[in-house]
Amino acid sequence: MVSSEIEICNQAALLLADNTISDFSENSVTAKLANAFYKQSRDAVLRLHTWNFAIMRVKLAPDAAAPAFGYSAAFTLPVDCLRILDVGISAYKVERRKILCDSTSINLKYVFKNEDVTEYDSLFVDTLAAYIAFKMSYPRTRSNEVKKTMFDTFKSLLPLARNIDGQEEPQDTIGDFPFIDVRSR
Repeated sequence: MVSSEIEICNQAALLLADNTISDFSENSVTAKLANAFYKQSRDAVLRLHTWNFAIMRVKLAPDAAAPAFGYSAAFTLPVDCLRILDVGISAYKVERRKILCDSTSINLKYVFKNEDVTEYDSLFVDTLAAYIAFKMSYPRTRSNEVKKTMFDTFKSLLPLARNIDGQEEPQDTIGDFPFIDVRSR
């Protein structure tokens, strides 16, 4: 288990056969690139899947001001919301970080910007490190071949990490339909 953002960035640096760092403020190319790419890369990889360690549930109250037309209420998304998973209603629109609908409250389930690296799944860490290495690769090496290799590494890790993370939840069911009972007899 990693204990810091620096450890994740060092994994990325090692994938590039680069020097490791001890702080983002170091006066090195690796530290400057890690600092430039870490947060955006973390948020991008978090958006790619419904990672169990990055799901949040909140009940939202409507904003004081309703939309000008079309819907009776607007709900401002939480600042840490990276991706909406469920709103609890079927008819809504998302515009400018607001959920517009005709409801008096909503139950929002979303992927949040989890900044606590100690909660990260180890396969997520590997995937994030590979993505950071991909982002750092061309500025660090000036090689499109290395950049492609790092992207291929990321692409191979992402499905594995998503699959394992998804296996920690119960299987979705179709429901209690009679034809399913007949098939099992």
